[in-house]
Amino acid sequence: MDKILIQGGERLVGEVIVSGSKNATLPIFASSLLAEGENRFHGVPDLKDGKTICEVLKKLGVKIGRGQEGEYLLDGTELVGHEAPYNLVKTMRASILVLGPLVARAKKAIISLPGGCAIGARPVDLHLKGLEKLGAEIQLRHGYIEAKTKGLRGAGIYLDGPTVTGTENLMMAATLAKGETVIENAAAEPEVVELAEVLNKMGAKISGAGSNIIRIKGVKKLTATEHTIIPDRIEAGTFMIAAGVTRGNVHIRNCNLDHMEAVVNKLREAGMEILREDDGVRAIGNKRIKSVDVKTLPYPGFPTDMQAQIMVLMTLAKGLSVLSETIFENRFIHVDELRRMGADIKVERDSAIVNGVKGLSGAPVMATDLRASASLVLAGLAAEGQTEISRVYHLDRGYEKLEEKLARLGAHIRRVKG
Repeated sequence: MDKILIQGGERLVGEVIVSGSKNATLPIFASSLLAEGENRFHGVPDLKDGKTICEVLKKLGVKIGRGQEGEYLLDGTELVGHEAPYNLVKTMRASILVLGPLVARAKKAIISLPGGCAIGARPVDLHLKGLEKLGAEIQLRHGYIEAKTKGLRGAGIYLDGPTVTGTENLMMAATLAKGETVIENAAAEPEVVELAEVLNKMGAKISGAGSNIIRIKGVKKLTATEHTIIPDRIEAGTFMIAAGVTRGNVHIRNCNLDHMEAVVNKLREAGMEILREDDGVRAIGNKRIKSVDVKTLPYPGFPTDMQAQIMVLMTLAKGLSVLSETIFENRFIHVDELRRMGADIKVERDSAIVNGVKGLSGAPVMATDLRASASLVLAGLAAEGQTEISRVYHLDRGYEKLEEKLARLGAHIRRVKG
C-alpha cells in the first residue's frame, strides 16, 4: 500500500485549484440511468469513488467514455441489467444511488445492502420507505435489496432525518413517477441542488431544491444533457485549514464561498483571514489560532466532513475547544492518531475536548477513513519532523492529487510505495 511522507514545518504559499465535487459527481453520474442519449459532464474529479460508480453503471449497461481532461460521456439509452452486486457496492456506500433511478426506469432493481463503514452505520431504511410510498415493492433477501414496480406514482414523503443520499435517490425516482411527489424534511446541501439542476436540464420538473421541501412533477422521459460539476467545498475547506495550520497564504481558485458559510465563519472566528478574491478565496493564517467550539449539523450547518480537519486546527489553537459530532457515530477515530503526534484531546461520548498545544511532532500514523486521512495530512504539514501516513488509499477516494497540489504550495510531501 502507498504511504505519504511529510516533512513538516513549511509555510504554504501560492495558488491551488479546487477539483470538482465528489459528492455532486456520484449522484449526477447515477442520474444517467434515467436519460436517453449521451450526457456530457465537465469538471469531473479523477477519484477512486468516481471510478467505482462508473464500474457499477457499466454493469447496468451505461456506456462511458472520456473526452478532454475532466470530461466524461455517459449514455444510458440501452440498459442491459438491473443488479449492482456486492463486490462493487461494498467498496462505496454511495452505490446505493443507482437504486432510485433503476426502479424508475427499469421498473426493477437488485442492489446489495451497503452495510456499515468506519464512521458508523448509515442505514438506508429512509430510501426504502420512500420508494415504497412511490409504489415500489421492496424485499430484503440474502443481503440484497430487491425492488420492483408496475409504475411509480407520486406521493408525499416525510424523511425522519435529512439524509442527503436518501433525498437524492427519491428525487431521481420521482422524476419518472406519475403525478407529483413532495419530499419533506429533505436535505438542503448544495450537491442536492446541483443534482436537481442536472435533472431539470434533462427535462424533469423539480422545484424547492435547497429548501426542506422539494416538489417533483413526474414526466414520461428524460433526455441527455451537458453540465459542469460544482467545486468541491470540502476540498476547498481543507486547503483553507492547511493555510491556517502552516500560517500560510494561499489563493484557492474554483471555490464557491456561498456553499461554505459555516466553515468560513468558524475560521474567521478562530482568527484566520478568509477573503474573496477573483474566482475564489485567499486564506491567510499569519498568527496563532484562537480556540472555537464547533458542532456538526446538516447543511447549512457546519459539515461533518470538515470536523476532522478543523480538529487539527484546534489542536494548535490557544485555549480549550469542544467539537460536537451530531451526524455520525464513531467519527472520532482519528483522535488516537492525532494524540500520537502530541495533540491533547479527550473524547466524551459525542464530543471531543481539545486543549491546544504549541506544536505537533511527526510520527507514523494510520488513516482510517477519507476525512481522517485529510486530517493526518494537515497535522503532518504543521508538525515538527517527519510524519508517515499509511493506508492512504482512503485519501484517493475524495481528494484528487492532494499531495501534488500541496507540494506546489511548498509542502515537503511525497507518496511512496508501501
